Amino acid sequence: MATQFQIAQVNIARMRAPLDDPLLAGFVARLEDINALADSSRGFVWRLQTDAGNTTSSHPYDDDRVLFNLSVWANPEDLRDFVYRSAEYLRAHGESAHAFSFANLFPAPDAALEGPVLGFADRCPAI
Repeated sequence: MATQFQIAQVNIARMRAPLDDPLLAGFVARLEDINALADSSRGFVWRLQTDAGNTTSSHPYDDDRVLFNLSVWANPEDLRDFVYRSAEYLRAHGESAHAFSFANLFPAPDAALEGPVLGFADRCPAI
């Protein structure tokens, strides 16, 4: 049975420094690897990219430190598998213990969080 829908995901982040800053060296060094991991993952359909193979040179806002990516997946389960697998890949292979995903929680404005939520305690150095 063919699926009727696919799922699109968008990530938007404002970097703490420009891409050529040493603070982001680990992230920049692994960008090609993580994109290749996505491209070869089960359920991957498509991702927005320039001729360079990523979207780091695209600036949809008037802020060069805003990064975004957009991808399409066959279903939510395959996207979830990639997200969690990529976090483990980055933790195992990155130059720091921080993964780009799961860096910050985005609770409702009126939510009262007291301390980190398990699994989300690491802060990404890029943002």
